[in-house]
Amino acid sequence: MTVAGAWSMTGFGMFSVIEKASGLWVGRLGPWRPADWPGNEVGWGLAPAFWGKGYATEGAATAIDWAFDSLGWTEVIHTIGPQNTPSQNVARRLGSVQGEPGRLPAPYENEPVDVWGQSREAWRARRTA
Repeated sequence: MTVAGAWSMTGFGMFSVIEKASGLWVGRLGPWRPADWPGNEVGWGLAPAFWGKGYATEGAATAIDWAFDSLGWTEVIHTIGPQNTPSQNVARRLGSVQGEPGRLPAPYENEPVDVWGQSREAWRARRTA
């Protein structure tokens, strides 16, 4: 399944992020779950020019709220490469914790990833604290 096909196949998928001030496309983020994925993921991928501006953290937080409240998910994961420190930092800011190394389906089966995540209960406890 492609990111674009996720909406028609599952009823949810990544959102485009557009910078309000400039109208520029920043990247994409949101919930998705391709076949054989290690879990229900809220992921993000932004153009490097927009890193460090809070878009990933703010957008992913909103997407996690939506996934738990509207999609009924009970946990959320983020698959992150072991060398991807910026995304690891976003996951930490979201309150996710690093779990075991994961395995992605083809054609990504040889790409190393760590599976970060948290439960709906942990997320809601942080949001109301």
